[in-house]
Amino acid sequence: MADVDATKSLSGLLNGIAQHVYYNNTEITEELLKNELYRELSHEEFRVLHERMKGLLKSIATADMDHAQLEAFLTAQTRRQGGGGLTSEQAAALARFWKSQRVRVRESLLAQSCWEPGLRGLSWRVDLPTAASRGDADHGGPVALMELELGRAGQDSEFVCLEFDETKVNQLLKSMSEIQESIDRLVHRT
Repeated sequence: MADVDATKSLSGLLNGIAQHVYYNNTEITEELLKNELYRELSHEEFRVLHERMKGLLKSIATADMDHAQLEAFLTAQTRRQGGGGLTSEQAAALARFWKSQRVRVRESLLAQSCWEPGLRGLSWRVDLPTAASRGDADHGGPVALMELELGRAGQDSEFVCLEFDETKVNQLLKSMSEIQESIDRLVHRT
């Protein structure tokens, strides 16, 4: 019975950590988790357990571990010497938690890492001046018109319209090419 209670407490702790860290539930505090799940532990003992589980969850979530990676990671953690390792029950609780929460934690991390406002849509066209529209005005060549749809989560979109002549289009393309080259250098370096 004590093992069942310990497993339930650890599952509750992992879910509480996820609620606070990944799902932005500010009502879940370290103090609440201690009082609800681990009354018998001293504040220092609970803090050590909480930080260890939080660190392990962070490692698992940051690597977005699949089943094989998780199993290897948890096996290594259970074999650690010097009191820093996991018990097999703790490893099993972490594995169950990650199996049930991996998708949700990943989505939360992705949402937290997105820039706001985000680009929701882009449309463009090229307008060519006609003889009738030129009149006496000295209007150059074609004009590129671009409309960006920007928005924050849960809010209506905002639209930004940009107009480019041929020179500005070429400058934009050159800048984008330089950005791509920088990304390629970084990707190939790592």
